[in-house]
Amino acid sequence: MLESDSPDLFSLEPAPMPRPPRLRPRRPTAPSPPPSLPEFQPFPHWARLSAAAGGAGNAFFAGAALARLDQILRAGAGAVEPGFSGALRQRLALKAAATSARLARLREDDAALRDAEHLGGAGLETSPAGRVHRFWRLFATRSVKFDVATLSLAAEHLGAPSAFDAQGIAEALRQTVASANDPLAAAAGVSAAAMHDLAAVPAIDAEIFALWLADVALAQKLGWQAPVPLLATVILYPALRRDPNGRRRRPDDRDWSNALASAYALAAGEAIDLAAALSRQTQKLLDAAPKLRAKGAAQVIEMLLADDCVGPARAAKYAKLSDRSSRRLFDRLTELGAVRELSGRPSFRLYGL
Repeated sequence: MLESDSPDLFSLEPAPMPRPPRLRPRRPTAPSPPPSLPEFQPFPHWARLSAAAGGAGNAFFAGAALARLDQILRAGAGAVEPGFSGALRQRLALKAAATSARLARLREDDAALRDAEHLGGAGLETSPAGRVHRFWRLFATRSVKFDVATLSLAAEHLGAPSAFDAQGIAEALRQTVASANDPLAAAAGVSAAAMHDLAAVPAIDAEIFALWLADVALAQKLGWQAPVPLLATVILYPALRRDPNGRRRRPDDRDWSNALASAYALAAGEAIDLAAALSRQTQKLLDAAPKLRAKGAAQVIEMLLADDCVGPARAAKYAKLSDRSSRRLFDRLTELGAVRELSGRPSFRLYGL
């Protein structure tokens, strides 16, 4: 940009020097308000399937709940996912892993799985239930395709034999999704086909695999960035058991499509409630952010939004804080109501939204 002190750009006469302005103390500018999240309207009761109601053929309730969940996952700026979507998926992954552990008759519950994952060292060997937890966590963070590499990696995490025909299964799953008319049909078809194609795999491993594949097919049909663990979170609910013997519904049952619709109606309804709670807590975290003095506070906030929980030691390493500074930061966040302490212990604490 061409500039000149002369009032006439082409004049040779120097312009008179102006008097220097009087310096006045500036008032401190008010900090910019933290970003606000969209407010989620309560999910109406008339569209919600009660966990105690049971019944079969609840495609309407499943469609209503999934449509509302789809709106939530597109509620961020520019129709992208809201900032807490990572925490939402990982908390549901924990619940899916705990249910999977019960299916496999393993002893770990939610708290034990959480401790094993977040207090143990990264990459260290874990228990069979811990591997299932890592399986749900891993595939809730990425877009999943039905290909040989993905199916083989999933089978490895579940401890299932890798000798099954991954190429043939992947092709069959892709065809099933492509030919399905709606997301529920895709999820039902993929999970039922998986139980048939995984006949050589132990029954419980095959069932967990099929429940995960249903969520993958659903996410692909709905255009989600990554699968949301849903079906496995509710599969043991009494409302989904078959009468009169109370047998659990399985993907190879004849009436699986009706049971799957009921399960998704329940699971999506609970995911909506969890998303609303996480949204409120995220807003508290964003409101508290300007009050934090730690240099690595922004990185810690990112960790809290992306995961089920965070430990001070892991946060210190990621945000390049001292252990003491990290603990003080979480104490401050707790005082401000921005995070909750989830372990209930005086030491080795874990914090989350």
